[in-house]
Amino acid sequence: MTNINHNNFEIQSQPEPGLESKMIPKPDDGSSNYNGHKKLVGKKALITGGDSGIGRAVAIAFAHEGADIVINYLPEEESDAQEVKQIVEKIGGNIHLIPGDLKSEKFNHNLVEQAVKLLGHIDILALIAGKQQSIEQIDDLTTQQLIDTYTTNVFSLVWLIKAAKPYISRGGSIITTSSLQADRPSSFLIDYAGTKSAIRNMTISLAQQFSDYGIRVNCVAPGPTWTALQVAGGRPIEQLPSFGKNTILNRAGQPREIATAYVYLASNESSFINGECIKVNGGLT
Repeated sequence: MTNINHNNFEIQSQPEPGLESKMIPKPDDGSSNYNGHKKLVGKKALITGGDSGIGRAVAIAFAHEGADIVINYLPEEESDAQEVKQIVEKIGGNIHLIPGDLKSEKFNHNLVEQAVKLLGHIDILALIAGKQQSIEQIDDLTTQQLIDTYTTNVFSLVWLIKAAKPYISRGGSIITTSSLQADRPSSFLIDYAGTKSAIRNMTISLAQQFSDYGIRVNCVAPGPTWTALQVAGGRPIEQLPSFGKNTILNRAGQPREIATAYVYLASNESSFINGECIKVNGGLT
């Protein structure tokens, strides 16, 4: 179990996109307590948002399980990404860093091409990066934020999967990231919640398309999770001390606790699961 006090989040804020290294307390990324069982030995994985939060924990978990990985992140998050690199290399893992903005269609294509050059092919495509900015009144929701949120969360998903399709091995796994917000949208996350609902539906459509290629497409839907998104504008800061207390477990989740769902969907243990969404939300229904 993690030793972080789940119910003691201080009021704090950072400019978007936020750095995990500056959070109080730092999220549990599994670097000190994840135990791998070699479930992904020989697998090649491309992970977006791998510098912090859930993506970081997934990168560390995949490395513990024996996968070679490429992580993507924004250039502003380089210091967090370097921390992940050090953690993965310390456990003997193979990791490559490719910074860049997923709002660029051209970059999405280049990201896949670079990843394939480094890895040879792709077995696992874990699409975790996301944009979340809270706006309490629709009057203040700008067209630019709508464009940026949908481009990052939805358009890039399509661009990356299109680019990666020729390189994903038969038996491979595509894992998208929805959210509790798809079922229980908050009033201050109109655009973000909409993207997460779209991702869930897209996952079902994609699962049907890719089944002919022997590739499974599934989704993870986290509940309240302590990540940099929360302190970088993802929710009103006055809500941070009570963040996650509306779950049955009376606390927020930690990234390490979410990462195990991605490991399961990436591994052969989930070989008969396709088009599904695993909810990891502390009991919220």
